[in-house]
Amino acid sequence: MTTSPHLVTPNPELDAQRRRGLRRMRTLAVSLLVLAAVVYGVTLGRHGWLGFVNTGAEASMVGAIADWFAVTALFKRPLGLPIPHTALIPRRKDELGRSLEEFIGENFLQESIVRERLDAAQLSRRVGAWLTEEDNARRLTDEVSTVLHLGLSRVRDEDMVAIIEEAVLPRFLAEPVSPLAGSLLEEVVRDGAHHGLVDLALEEAHRWLSDNEETFVEIVGERAPWWSPPALNDRVTHRIHLEVVAWVDDIRSDPYHHARAALDSALARLAQDLLHDPATQERMERLKERVLSHQQLVVTATSLWNAFRRALMASLEDAEGPVRRRAHDELVRFGQRLQGDEALRARLDGYAADLAVFVVERYGDELTAVITHTVDRWDGREAAQRIELHVGRDLQFIRINGTVVGGLVGLVIHAATVLL
Repeated sequence: MTTSPHLVTPNPELDAQRRRGLRRMRTLAVSLLVLAAVVYGVTLGRHGWLGFVNTGAEASMVGAIADWFAVTALFKRPLGLPIPHTALIPRRKDELGRSLEEFIGENFLQESIVRERLDAAQLSRRVGAWLTEEDNARRLTDEVSTVLHLGLSRVRDEDMVAIIEEAVLPRFLAEPVSPLAGSLLEEVVRDGAHHGLVDLALEEAHRWLSDNEETFVEIVGERAPWWSPPALNDRVTHRIHLEVVAWVDDIRSDPYHHARAALDSALARLAQDLLHDPATQERMERLKERVLSHQQLVVTATSLWNAFRRALMASLEDAEGPVRRRAHDELVRFGQRLQGDEALRARLDGYAADLAVFVVERYGDELTAVITHTVDRWDGREAAQRIELHVGRDLQFIRINGTVVGGLVGLVIHAATVLL
């Protein structure tokens, strides 16, 4: 049997098995027909109980031949004769494809059916049970790590530069940053989230001032008048250093220091200006444009990305590293939570059903249209041969049943005739 390039070729070994099964069933059906013909010939003209046998054999032949005709007419013309309504599949495969498309669309791709089947499947419970198995969680972690590592390794520097220059920066330049910065700063000041940063800055300032007195004195001394005596300058700058250290220490030690309150007030005012003052907003936008337009920004962003990528790839390569171990543990915990949290399972199953319904409603026609498009491209004769290869073995039972049932019906009719 030749193979059309438009028809998918399945596993040759399975095809060979189907072909052997079809051949055996055909042989059995033909053998029963031959047996009925032999019995009919041997008992022809006999009376008595052999008359019943003869009539049954005759009816068996009629049933076998009629059902052979019916089965054969699906796939080809019986004996090559141009009999109407035969070779149905080769001649009407396009109509069959469209009917199959409509059948699947009307009976399978419906919202109620999709939701019912997904609800019965209990996907989240099965996923949870699967993830709680250590081997499954480890295998999933390994597969995801491999795919992620491969994807990261394929990202080139020029690709990242193109993304930054063509997608990220234009978006940031077009988007006003003042409202976002003002809202963020307002929330930070309201929650006091900046206090930790202020404490860190004060600690570092106090440490630097305490450890670098000579540097501080030298820097301040450079600003002294040229006519001031060196001895006086030295005493004044050392005194200034002591006062600055003491002042920073006071601020560091007192969470309610007026300098801290002044800083909070200044930041709150800046947040309001960013939200409502056009002049401040304009200055912020100009600052944003200068920063984003600086030629070093792309280089720095690319370098940071490369450093992050290398670190992540190295972590993904280590099977016992913290990243993969943490991912494995999180998957197991998520599976355990899925098994024990009915509300979470219901929510996730609902999301899955909503997604499936969305896909069916949006792309259902395209999915079912694949059937028609595929069938239209098939060669009619080869399509009939392949369909027969898949279902022909079961159809031979029609011939066998026709032989047996025809014989039984013939016996009943003959018995009724004799009785009457």
